[in-house]
Amino acid sequence: MPFWLKRSLQVFAALIILIIVVFIGLAVYVNVNKKALLVSINKELNRNINGSVTVGAMEPTFLKGFPGVSVSLKNVEIRDSLWKVHHHSLLTAKDFDISVNAMALLRGTIEIRRISINDAEAYLYTDSTGYSNTSVFKKKNAAPVDKEESTSPAEIRRFDLNNVRFILDNRKGNKLFLFAVQDFSGKVDYPSSGWKADVNLKTLVRSLAFNTKRGSFVKDEVLQGKMDIEYDNQLGLIEVKPNILNIGDDPFIIGAKFKIAKDPTEFTITVEARSILWRNASALLAPNITSRLNMFNLDKPIAVKAIIDGNMGAGGDPSIFVNASVKANRLTSPGGVVDNVSFSGVYTNNFINGKGFTDANSAVKLYRFSGSMAEIPFTIDTAFIHNFDKPVATGTFRSKFDVSKLNNLVGDDLLNFTKGTGELKLHYSADMVNFKLNKPVITGLVTVKNADVSYVPRNVNFKNTSITLDFQKEDLLIKDIRLQSGKSIVFMEGSIKNFLNLYYTAPEKIIMNWNMRSPQVYLGEFMGFIGSRKGRASAKSKKKNKVSAGQLNEMLEKGKAEIHLKVDKVHYNKFLGTDATADILLSDAGVYLNNVSLKHAGGSVKLNGSVTQIGALNRFTVNTVVSNVSIRDFFYSFDNFGLRTPTYKNLRGNFFTKTNVSGNITAEGKVIPGSMNGSVVFDLKNGALVNFDAVQNVGKFAFPFRDLNNITFNNLNGKFDIRGEKVTINPMKINSSVLNMDIGGIYSMGPGTNILLDIPLRNPKKDEDITDKKEIRERRMKGIVVHIQAIDGDDGKIKFKLVRKKDRDKTD
Repeated sequence: MPFWLKRSLQVFAALIILIIVVFIGLAVYVNVNKKALLVSINKELNRNINGSVTVGAMEPTFLKGFPGVSVSLKNVEIRDSLWKVHHHSLLTAKDFDISVNAMALLRGTIEIRRISINDAEAYLYTDSTGYSNTSVFKKKNAAPVDKEESTSPAEIRRFDLNNVRFILDNRKGNKLFLFAVQDFSGKVDYPSSGWKADVNLKTLVRSLAFNTKRGSFVKDEVLQGKMDIEYDNQLGLIEVKPNILNIGDDPFIIGAKFKIAKDPTEFTITVEARSILWRNASALLAPNITSRLNMFNLDKPIAVKAIIDGNMGAGGDPSIFVNASVKANRLTSPGGVVDNVSFSGVYTNNFINGKGFTDANSAVKLYRFSGSMAEIPFTIDTAFIHNFDKPVATGTFRSKFDVSKLNNLVGDDLLNFTKGTGELKLHYSADMVNFKLNKPVITGLVTVKNADVSYVPRNVNFKNTSITLDFQKEDLLIKDIRLQSGKSIVFMEGSIKNFLNLYYTAPEKIIMNWNMRSPQVYLGEFMGFIGSRKGRASAKSKKKNKVSAGQLNEMLEKGKAEIHLKVDKVHYNKFLGTDATADILLSDAGVYLNNVSLKHAGGSVKLNGSVTQIGALNRFTVNTVVSNVSIRDFFYSFDNFGLRTPTYKNLRGNFFTKTNVSGNITAEGKVIPGSMNGSVVFDLKNGALVNFDAVQNVGKFAFPFRDLNNITFNNLNGKFDIRGEKVTINPMKINSSVLNMDIGGIYSMGPGTNILLDIPLRNPKKDEDITDKKEIRERRMKGIVVHIQAIDGDDGKIKFKLVRKKDRDKTD
């Protein structure tokens, strides 16, 4: 072995032996002077203590502190001076290991280099008056200590806490922090400014309640990671440098500052997660915030940063400020599902400085919000929600879309859009009930162009539809409407007073006021409004992302529409009217017509009426005044009013009538035979009965030399009473160019016809030169009078037979 190596080994061995001898000597010294050292340690620990520190026992643990000296303190307890009042010890520890600088011991001083605390509880208690058991660390008002006895404060270089419960119970400030610390260890350096510590932390957060009335943040989550902590003695500031800590399975960047020089201590905590799921983030907040946030969800992770600023006094909730960034995500909310959503968001519970950190002073702002709901893209410049006690939302909503996408929102079983474009720009302000918009105040425009839409429950279809909705706060103005259904084209404008309030609270009370004009309307294309309404599809058939259209459906079905109508041409089956005006009321009960006036068949028609639904039936009532219309065209237009004979082909003249008639019609607008009741008063001027077979068949035998092909009437008037299939012809006198007759009885559209005719055979032409009306009346029934009865034949047609006068009188 080389000489230098041999000498090196000898020196090294000598040093080892020396250290062992010294260590044994120190161990013997500690063991021999155990009681004195315990007194010294108690004295050192009680320096500047306003209370008491007690150590139940002390045992040397040589190997733990080698080459220093270690002792294990058993049953350590720190109490403040008022412990007997509140009974909360600041610290209780079953095992308190202290490592002491061996060389300092030889000099007669105590320098604590390491503390290890196991199976302990640290309880920082503050009562309702603000008194805290941490006052145990305040200096006593004691006599000055001699300089010979004074020593520098003990410096703890390393520390370990295992299975330690840490509790901060602030009854005045309603704060409760409770940590089950599994590991809290590190080392401490002491620069001139204060101290620095590198810490390893693993703890279960049982409670982090800044306001116990609101509940705990980060409840029952494991907090784990490393922390760099600095204390500035001059500023009285403890700073936790931002570092990565895991809360549960999610990494956070957490930093904090505690101004312990302030009374009460002020703190600022910064928490940042660069990628975290919405529900994971909301679960870390207080229940009053979590309950609201859980009404929403985002499918993909988001970036979020929160700053919690407050104090340990009785100031209530801390200030909370949160920034969030969301990109290309999917939002689920009480109002529906928004796809491809992106925005930057801010939350604060200090919206107005000085109003307190409360729900009422909380606000959310969403910037550059974009997304699509049911494939309809939209943007919101700035969405703003404030006052979480009674939330109010504001913002400006913009969208351009294909209107066929509206089927995804309202459902194609209500309004079925097949084409067209829509655009909207709306500024809204609305209350929020369960975070859904309620009673909004809206200003702005919605325009729809070139749209095809069907109102499915009524089977009414519109093409090339255009509309502009002008929202003016509570009211809605409806402009530039163009509706086309088949060959009908209608231009409309209207308004709904107090629209938004009623839409959300009582849509059945909405009254729509319309002004309508049209070059031509085919009423048959709108018969769906008087037919039976189709039921909507069941909830099971609805798409998952479809929002409720209940209010819209309720408004369309039960709301009322007052329409003031001007139409150039009105078509209804064979009927044609011109220059029509009308006041129409549409309601869930039916259609009501007032002040209807139009020109028809060379004359005029005025009417009032209604069509209502009674069960499966459509009941109509109509009062009409018809003046100077062509009776031929009038009967043609209404399919002879159900009469089999005579028909419009047999009639000529100018017709005047007043009717009061009711009955039932089908969903297609056809009168149900036998359903009519009412009365008809008529007057036919310059009338004629042309080529009427029933008269010709009788007349060719009775009046072979008279012109029965064209029977003219100067004035023909009478009254008919209609009861179902039977029409009662009140006794009336007919004076014609061929013959005169008296007629009365019952005409039936089914079986039951029984009409009596008294026909004088005297030729009326013989009296043409007589001008005295009285004489004409006297001569009218002179001569032979034929009595004819019209009754049902076996073939279902009307048969005429002669009857004797006495038989006729018996029939009467």
